[in-house]
Amino acid sequence: MSDVISLDGIQKNYIMGEEVIQALRNITLTIHHNEYVALMGPSGSGKSTLMNVVGLLDTPTSGKYILNNQDVSRLNDNEMAVIRNKEIGFVFQTFNLMPRLTALENVALPLIYAGKNKTFREERAKEMLRAVGLEERMLHKPNELSGGQKQRVAIARALVNNPSIILADEPTGNLDSKTSIEIMGIFDQIHKNGNTVIIVTHEEDISHFAHRIVKLLDGEVHSDMINEQRTVLA
Repeated sequence: MSDVISLDGIQKNYIMGEEVIQALRNITLTIHHNEYVALMGPSGSGKSTLMNVVGLLDTPTSGKYILNNQDVSRLNDNEMAVIRNKEIGFVFQTFNLMPRLTALENVALPLIYAGKNKTFREERAKEMLRAVGLEERMLHKPNELSGGQKQRVAIARALVNNPSIILADEPTGNLDSKTSIEIMGIFDQIHKNGNTVIIVTHEEDISHFAHRIVKLLDGEVHSDMINEQRTVLA
């Protein structure tokens, strides 16, 4: 099984006045193609910092990060943005949708940055909205959608560039339990379709949808195990 993500001795320090805060301490972690991984840990454990490094939103202070056979440890912001837009689809707790745009326009947005023409953008965005069950809501704006529908739009947007990795940060944090299960069902399908899925969560029940659970504590990998009691949706 090929490696998609390989982290070797990743450290991330922040300077706070006179103090150096070690957010990540010597993280060594490999994630294979088409794995479904939950990154877990309490507040302050380093999971959000690790997600930012993995998602190329931040660079490590030291250590090596290989993403799809490319060393991305020391790229500048522009280089990171190019790879991020191509390789990684993000889903956030707060949805991060543009309020004045329709669902269709929101989903098509990454394709503008990718330089695709309007016809392609529209067809691809429609295809992704159909895939998450929102074909009836394509022309609705975010304020006309429920929380679950907004997250479906966000997932469709994350998928639109056909990235190898889907990175979801607390994707059910603002949703009720019934909607959360529906959303986790979509991630299950995304994984079955061949994507590598990484979910960042502090919720035990959400982590159990993943095949592998990596727990962080004080900026270090505390445990890394295959999830034998995985929650399987009918």
